[in-house]
Amino acid sequence: MESGRFMVSKLVLFVCYGNICRSPMAEGFLKKMLEDFNEPVKIEVLSAGTNAYGGPPTSEAIKVMSGEGIDISSFTSRQLTQELVEKADLILTMKKSYKDRIVSEHLQSRHKVFTLKEFAGEINDLDIKDPYGGGIGTYQTCATEIKLAIIKALKKIINYVS
Repeated sequence: MESGRFMVSKLVLFVCYGNICRSPMAEGFLKKMLEDFNEPVKIEVLSAGTNAYGGPPTSEAIKVMSGEGIDISSFTSRQLTQELVEKADLILTMKKSYKDRIVSEHLQSRHKVFTLKEFAGEINDLDIKDPYGGGIGTYQTCATEIKLAIIKALKKIINYVS
């Protein structure tokens, strides 16, 4: 931004079930992509779960993200709250059912809630399958799916919250 103007931080919030696999991976990917973006952007990235308990990411999620050069090992899951929904400028969910739940519980926020794949331009399969309980290959597949969706949506995310 030009001098004399300050940039207001906008919030992008990723949501999944337990906030220990998909949404922390999405948070990590977007943070890294924003750091690498060739223009200055002031976007805060967080994630939350509809049923989070305050624990660490799964070891598989940590390992897969480490392979991407992203450290999520110190992450702690957080519960989705009304305050987070209200504060977020854009909410991207991992499944349509999470989107539907947020919209039904926070009708005034419906304009800013999308599935990640929907926001990336997908029209058919809008869910990113939960890798929890699967092996490292399942996590790798999930991480790749998330990464590709964020790459497709990156400029749209930046423009949406700008």
